[in-house]
Amino acid sequence: MADDKNGGPNHLRAWREFMKLTQEQLANLCEPPTTGAVISLLEEGERGLSLKWLRRLAPALKTRPGFIAEYDPKEVDTRTLEMISDLAPAQLAKVEKFVVDYIKDGTNG
Repeated sequence: MADDKNGGPNHLRAWREFMKLTQEQLANLCEPPTTGAVISLLEEGERGLSLKWLRRLAPALKTRPGFIAEYDPKEVDTRTLEMISDLAPAQLAKVEKFVVDYIKDGTNG
């Protein structure tokens, strides 16, 4: 975990390693792409991991922006993340709808 230099600790490196990506691969998955050197600076806390950065990184890491800041993926139950990580966008949309409907009223729609 990066220390308190620029914006406090974060779990960017843990998420990248959890997704089995190199810094360069993660950089290329960002929209717009960045460089592996920038990912390194973000991981080390040499560059602040702002909300803007979190929003760029989260889709590439198949997670939510706040999870990168708050949770180490090795310390939380990641079974659900693993199950959905390879879903196509249409499949993911169906899973999300099911979960939202289930939470709302206990049914699948």
